[in-house]
Amino acid sequence: MNVLDRFLDYVKFDTQSDELTNLWPSTPGQYKFAEYLQGKLREMGLQDITLDENGYLMATLPANTDKPLPTIGFIAHMDTSPDMSGRHVNPRIVSAYPGGDITLNEAEGIILSPREFPELEHYLGQDLVVTDGTTLLGADDKAGIAEIMAAVEYLQQHPEIKHGNVRIAFNPDEEIGRGAHRFNVEQFGCEWAYTMDGGEVGELEYENFNAASAKITFLGRNVHPGYAKHKMINSLRVATQFAIMLPRWETPEHTEGYEGFYHLVGMQGTVEKTELTYIIRDFDRDRFERRKKEFEHLVRKINKEFPGCASLEIKDQYYNMREKVEPVSHIVEVAEQAMKNVGLTPKVVPIRGGTDGAQLSFKGLPCPNIFAGGLNFHGRYEFVPVPSMVKAAEVIVEIIKLVAER
Repeated sequence: MNVLDRFLDYVKFDTQSDELTNLWPSTPGQYKFAEYLQGKLREMGLQDITLDENGYLMATLPANTDKPLPTIGFIAHMDTSPDMSGRHVNPRIVSAYPGGDITLNEAEGIILSPREFPELEHYLGQDLVVTDGTTLLGADDKAGIAEIMAAVEYLQQHPEIKHGNVRIAFNPDEEIGRGAHRFNVEQFGCEWAYTMDGGEVGELEYENFNAASAKITFLGRNVHPGYAKHKMINSLRVATQFAIMLPRWETPEHTEGYEGFYHLVGMQGTVEKTELTYIIRDFDRDRFERRKKEFEHLVRKINKEFPGCASLEIKDQYYNMREKVEPVSHIVEVAEQAMKNVGLTPKVVPIRGGTDGAQLSFKGLPCPNIFAGGLNFHGRYEFVPVPSMVKAAEVIVEIIKLVAER
């Protein structure tokens, strides 16, 4: 399957998303890329191709059998992370990686080394696509797009593989948490789908954090510091007091696996007014609700000492897709079997973050997440093994075959 050439073509497009623009999609490069993909889908002869004003591109590979089969979908996102530039990506192929350091940029001394990234050693002898050290690569999620396109082309070239209608969708702005916001689930018309947006080869995910944001505003009283006794309320100091009341070890740098956390992501203020911004994460819904209650409790404590000083605003962001996927667990079993059929050992792991699939699952489209193959996303050390992309495309084809057989 010609996955590599597609991927190298796609990373030329600058599709970095930007949460500050308030546009849909958030950047014009994403729409330009969507139009390019739309043209490719037309060349391939797919049907029901639509590209809406918000940058959501959908198409159908029509069924080649009269047998009644469920319509399933495959989804990937077009944007790359705002964390690092995705402009003028200059990928390089390291052939048959021999081990040891990979010099990404000799002039700037940027090296991809197994000392910092030991996962490199898992891919000895494989062709790797790396950056030139000045941009991210874009495997998140242009590898996913390339894999879906390659799988569809393969099915067209092999009509002996019988299948029902297969829907594909490429959406904008996943990296800023808006990828599923304007996704038209009814128009997509699938019983279930898979996002091709996971990491290392073999990964399969159908659990993610429950997530909320919290903003605490502290109002102080500024008085000349030389005459402030019993008069001044320093909102900066009160905010700091609040921060240290949260459990020290329940932060991202001290948690893993299924452990949740509180994460302070922003602090700004003066003596008069300070704002703290947090994200709250937990896999368990009850613990998630208790974490939010803990914020309410601590705000009450602060206000008991400094009446009227602190106010709290909490907003739920997304929930754990597991509660929507478990009732239709066969869709996970199909993906697991597909991986086994192409020689992989499935690695069922929780997503310590969010995914479009979580929001889509709660919009009525159960949507586990399958590996796209890349590693070290969102930075200059990102790389993707070529065999991992090929395997991901094979998994897509195998899922489609299994659904028809079952």
